[in-house]
Amino acid sequence: MKFLLIIYGNKAFWDSIPADEREAMIAEFDAFNARHMKSGELLGAYGLADVTEAKTVRVRDGMPVVTDGPYLEAKEYLASTYLLDVADEARALEIAAELPAAALSQVEFWPILHEASP
Repeated sequence: MKFLLIIYGNKAFWDSIPADEREAMIAEFDAFNARHMKSGELLGAYGLADVTEAKTVRVRDGMPVVTDGPYLEAKEYLASTYLLDVADEARALEIAAELPAAALSQVEFWPILHEASP
């Protein structure tokens, strides 16, 4: 079964963390990634660029229109995603609880219902 874990970011919070503490946090994430990649349960972990680098794509009158954005009304933005492939939901929830972000704020947990065929 596949599950998506989502972490939201907040630039002000991240910038408020002293550099040495930030490095220790990154090391925790790296250890988490290595442990679960080795077990085969983590298919990928993806840290996203700052929200200022995001784009929005729309098609209008048959032509793509690319704009800066998204322009969110929230203080938080999508920061990272983790793709799991595990035996069941219980195991996915265990892994989600191990993610260092769970102790900092929260981790969203989404079952993946459909996957594109090759």
